[in-house]
Amino acid sequence: MYKFPEKLRKAYEALKVPVLFMGIGADGETVPILISDGFLELHSITRDMVEEYFGGNISGSLFEKVHPDETEKLRIISDDFVINHQDYDVTFRARRDDGYHLIHATGYWQVMPDGSEVALIVYNDIQKHEEIMSKLSEKYSLFQKDDFYTDTLTNLPNTNYLYKYGNDRQNDIFANKGTPVVMYLDVDSMQSYNNNYGFKRGDDLLRLVTRVLLKEFPRALVTRASDDHFVVLDTYPGKKTLAETIERVNELIKSDAYGNTTGIHIGIYVNRRNIILTEALNHAKRANKLIGEDLNKTYRFYSKADDEIFKKQRYIIENFYKALNNGWIRVFYQCFMRIESGNGVGFEILARWKDPKYGMISPGDFIPTLEKYHLMHELDLYMFEQVCREIKLRYEANLPLLPVSINFSRQDFDYIDVVGEINRIYDEYNIDQYGIDKSFFIIEITEQDIATATESFYKQLESIRENGYKLWLDDFGSGYSALNVFSNFHVDLIKIDMELLQKLNANNGVNREIIKAVIAVAKRMKIQVLCEGLETEEQLDFLREAGCDLAQGFLYHKPEGLDTIFERLDIGLPIPKWETTEERKRLEKVYSGGSYDEMY
Repeated sequence: MYKFPEKLRKAYEALKVPVLFMGIGADGETVPILISDGFLELHSITRDMVEEYFGGNISGSLFEKVHPDETEKLRIISDDFVINHQDYDVTFRARRDDGYHLIHATGYWQVMPDGSEVALIVYNDIQKHEEIMSKLSEKYSLFQKDDFYTDTLTNLPNTNYLYKYGNDRQNDIFANKGTPVVMYLDVDSMQSYNNNYGFKRGDDLLRLVTRVLLKEFPRALVTRASDDHFVVLDTYPGKKTLAETIERVNELIKSDAYGNTTGIHIGIYVNRRNIILTEALNHAKRANKLIGEDLNKTYRFYSKADDEIFKKQRYIIENFYKALNNGWIRVFYQCFMRIESGNGVGFEILARWKDPKYGMISPGDFIPTLEKYHLMHELDLYMFEQVCREIKLRYEANLPLLPVSINFSRQDFDYIDVVGEINRIYDEYNIDQYGIDKSFFIIEITEQDIATATESFYKQLESIRENGYKLWLDDFGSGYSALNVFSNFHVDLIKIDMELLQKLNANNGVNREIIKAVIAVAKRMKIQVLCEGLETEEQLDFLREAGCDLAQGFLYHKPEGLDTIFERLDIGLPIPKWETTEERKRLEKVYSGGSYDEMY
C-alpha cells in the first residue's frame, strides 16, 4: 500500500478541499490512507477521531449519513468504482448539522511511482458553494454601485459591468458543472407605451421589469443593456423549466404594468460550446430579433439556422432603401370579387420584392424584418404612393378604376401621422382629376394590431374615416381579439382570416359555423364581410350559401403587377370582368340599408 512522503502528506492534509485518498490493504480491502482538513470539516470530525470514525469499515462510515433514498444508488456506484476502477462521478444528499446538503463527489484511480494504485475522491458541498456565491454576489453588488458599472434608472449592473465580469460568471457556472444560458430581453412596443402614457410611466415599466427579473431569476446576473433591453445570465435549468419561468415573467409584467403593455420578447442561447460571452450574447440577440411582432411568441431559442436567417435579414435592412429607389419592390394587385355577381370589385395591394441577388424575397421574410427594425411606415407609404402613381397609367389604358386596399401596420401610427401623410400624397398626385375621391382608398388594419390598441390609436383610426378613407379590419378570427372590438371603433368591412376557410371541414366543420356566425353579426351591424383564401368551388358555394359579400383568393385572381395586365391587353387576352360604377353604387345602398356610409 502506497505511503506518501512526509512533506507531501502534510501538504495534502492541510488542503481545505474535502479530499480522501484510499489504498488497497493486504487483505484486499480499501482503506483510507490520507484525509484532508477539508474532509474532516465536511464530516464534522477531528483528526484524532478518524480511526474511530472509520472503524475498519470505510463503506459503512461514508454511507452512514447518506439519505436513505440514495444509499443503494451510491453503494452500487461506489462498488463499481472500487472493484472495476471506473471513474467516480455522483451527486447525493448527506446529513449535516443543519439538515441534508447536496454533495457532488468525483474520483479516479492513479498508479503511483512504486506501482501501487491509489484512489482519489474530491467532495463538493453544493449548498455551501451556493452560499459562497451569494456572498460574492453581494460583494459584486457593492462594487457595482460605481456609476461606470451601474444603470442609474434600475440600479442594475450595466453593459460595462456585463462585459467586464460576465465571462467570469460564465466560467463559475462551468466550473460547477452547470451550463450557462444567456437571455436577451426587450420590452415590446416601448415607444408606443411612452407615447400613450408618458416617459414617467415608461420608466416605471422598466423598473417593474427589473423587479420581476430579479425575483424570478434570483441567482442570475441581471443587467440593463440599453433603453428597453435587458440581459440575464444564469445556469440553464432545462428547456421546460426556463420556458415556464419566462412565461411567468411575461404575465407578471403584463398584469402589474400601468395601462396596456404586450409584455416582453426574449432570445435565448444555451452556451453548451463554452464560447465567450459576447458571442453568446450575439446569438441570443439574433434569436430575439427573429421572434418578430407575433404576440403569441414570448421567447425563441437560438439554433444554427438562425445565422442564415439573420444574414438574410441584414441584407434586407441594408438594401431596403436601395430596393425602394431602384424599383425592386413593386405593387402587385389581387382582385376581390362580389360573390353574388362574380364580378371584380376592387384590389388588395401587395408588396413583392424582386431582388438581383436573392430573386423573389418572400413577404414572409422582409415584412417581419421591417417590422422588427421599425421600418414598416417607410414601406407602407411607398406602396400608397406607388398606387397613386399608377392610377394615371390605369386611367390612360382605360382600365376600370376600382377601389384599392392598402395594409398599414400598427407601428406606422407610432412613427408618422398616417392621415397627414396619405393626405399629402393624395394631393401631390392630384387624384381628384381622375374622377375618384378618397373613398377609393381603403386602409387595412389587422386584428392583431387592434388587440392592444389604446384610446389614442382608436382616435387615429376614426380620423381615417373622418378624412374620407375607408377602414377595413384584416385577418378577423386569427385569434387575437373578439367581436367586441366593434364597440370601440367603426369599420366598413371585416376580412375573415383565410385559415378558417381553408380548414372548413376541420373539427367536424366548426369553422363553417364560426364563419356563418361572423357574417350574421356583421350584417346586423351594417358591416360587409370579405373572406380570404378562396381556392375551391366548394368554398365558393359555402360562402354564397352563408351570405358572404366578397371573396378573395387564387380561385378568382392571383396577384400580378400592372405590367402583366397591360401585356394581356396588348395581345387581346381577356381580363376579369369588373363591376361598373352604377352596379357598385346600387349594391352598396342595398348592403348599407340606406343608413350606412357608401362602401367606396
